Order: sequence, then C-alpha cells, then structure tokens
Amino acid sequence: MAACSAQPGLDGFDSGEVAVGDTVLSVAVASTSSQRGQGLSGLDEMPRGLDGMLFIWDAPSTTTFHMSGVGFPLDVWFFDGEGMLIGSTSMPTCPDGACTSYSTPGPVMWALETPAGDFSFAPGSRLNIEG
Repeated sequence: MAACSAQPGLDGFDSGEVAVGDTVLSVAVASTSSQRGQGLSGLDEMPRGLDGMLFIWDAPSTTTFHMSGVGFPLDVWFFDGEGMLIGSTSMPTCPDGACTSYSTPGPVMWALETPAGDFSFAPGSRLNIEG
C-alpha cells in the first residue's frame, strides 16, 4: 500500500493506492471491523481524490454488504486470498431504508467499492496492494 493519510469525510481511515490489472486507484482503507461496518455510510459522493474504498480482512471471509446510509450507487468487486477477482455486484441506493444485503461469492480477502459504472474489471483480474 502506498503512502497513507486520512481523507476528508472519512476521519480515521487511511488511504493509499492499489491496482486492479493495469488500473491504479486511490482508495480509502477499511481494515478494522468498525471501519468495515461504517464503510461509506453517511456520504453522498466519493470523497474528492478517491476512486473507492478497499475492505481488508485478516483471513479469507464470507460477509455481506449493504447500502444503508450511502447516498450514491456503488459497484463492489470481490477478491480471493490470492488477489483474484472472483465476482462483483452493483448496489443501488436504498433511500426508503429497505436495504438489500449482498453476499460475497465465496471467501474473500479484499473487497473494493467504487462508484457505479466508473470501472470495469474482468473476472480473474488481479489486485495488487503493494503500491
């Protein structure tokens, strides 16, 4: 992960650069249970200078994502313990409060949320977090 610093609108989150295939992205990093639970909740757009949020687990895990409190649609990309893209889904906003839960397609080590439609990654693309 490249140089890390806090981002406006995401107090307490570090940021850095990752690559998916040849595409380099600036991301906020959610690496604790509390950060993963908060995610992008409370935001109406991706903070300036960021392309997304990277969720990190200590070991491959299955989990669910939801859009509660997020004011803009997202795509979420799921990466296994080897860094291979194993699935993705689009998540619309849920302004009425009835939010759908989106399950990982299997155990994942990383998940990347990006604004809906901003990126298109092919299955099998590799995540590089080395910076």
